Amino acid sequence: MSRDIWLIFRRDLSLSMRNPAWIMIGIMQPVLYLVLFGPLMERVVSNTPGFPPGSSWTILTPALIIQLALFGSSFSGFGLLAEFRSGVLERLRVTPASRVALLLGKVLNNALQTVLQAILIIVLAFLVFDLDAPFGGIVLSLVIVGLTSTALASASYALALTIRNEQAFPALLNAVLMPVLLLSGILLPITTGLAPDWLYAISRINPFTHIVDAERASFRGDVTMDALFTGCVVLVVLTSVTVFWGARTFRRENA
Repeated sequence: MSRDIWLIFRRDLSLSMRNPAWIMIGIMQPVLYLVLFGPLMERVVSNTPGFPPGSSWTILTPALIIQLALFGSSFSGFGLLAEFRSGVLERLRVTPASRVALLLGKVLNNALQTVLQAILIIVLAFLVFDLDAPFGGIVLSLVIVGLTSTALASASYALALTIRNEQAFPALLNAVLMPVLLLSGILLPITTGLAPDWLYAISRINPFTHIVDAERASFRGDVTMDALFTGCVVLVVLTSVTVFWGARTFRRENA
């Protein structure tokens, strides 16, 4: 099956590289937050109690990387819907390639693109802003964002094949992603010192809150059980569930 995964991955990667401008377009929103919102947070962090440890850039930069995966990978199902409508998916499923390989090859391509975009954002934060993070923490953060992209892309493909409607798909995603974004603490950390008790309790239900906390912990070099370990466990469980859902959907649709 590894050969099938490689072939699907190489096919999707070659299609993506035909228009590499989309990689830059995809990071425009996080870059704008970094440039326009970061300086404001720098003053807020220094004057407001309740923020996580670290500078404003070690708080904002890892969160924006998760935001990049959240929105970029969640909409990857659009490409699958286009292939479904044009008959490309039908031609792929009559090949000897494993149905799971069809999913994993596409998902790995999405994860690679997200990691490359994350590297660009980190480099920008290092060169332009006062970002200070350990090398090992950055590598770990890239692994976290790669797994996050894998989970979201798998869920996006499964949802796209389930709905099969280009109008309903983005409407549903926007309805889900906006509260997930606000409750994850990406823009402002949701801590006991900043948020009311009811909002903090709701945010703990959101798995991406723990993933964002783990990403921030990796940038600080913090390997305590409460931050990094909890987020990584949540991420592994989320990735396993979504990949299973995506694989099951691909098998059912290609049966």
